[in-house]
Amino acid sequence: MDGFKITVEDKPEPAWRDTIVSQLEAYNWTKVERPTIEPLAVALRASESNEVIGGLWGASFGGWFFIEALFVPDALRGCGTGTSLVKLAEQVAAERQCTGIWLDTFTFQAPAFYEKLGYQLMGRFANFPIGHDRLYYFKRFTAEGLPRVSDES
Repeated sequence: MDGFKITVEDKPEPAWRDTIVSQLEAYNWTKVERPTIEPLAVALRASESNEVIGGLWGASFGGWFFIEALFVPDALRGCGTGTSLVKLAEQVAAERQCTGIWLDTFTFQAPAFYEKLGYQLMGRFANFPIGHDRLYYFKRFTAEGLPRVSDES
């Protein structure tokens, strides 16, 4: 390609991101089928007001379910609330015929929680943010759609 230059932009226009991402996606869809993205919220609501006070946010696409966010208020931690949220998401993911679930968390958040639920570490981004690590986990389902503890077989 002739007639181009490379510039570094400290204050890029937001529309430039859209241009770059849409071109990347157009390329990607020539290589793989465009996935249908199905969002899911498993909400924690206050009994009186019905206000959302926490929960799980994720989506299924590409044959997998991604947990984007999980938040349990301090008062509800340690009593099975987080486990219930994840188990409900796993159930929906299995119903959607996902292969499994993946997520990321930080070392200052809940790695032991996910490991207790059978999630396996698949990657570590060390010292991000500085002083902590970002961890990537997955859990593969069995052929029957049920989560399994090990990825062997």
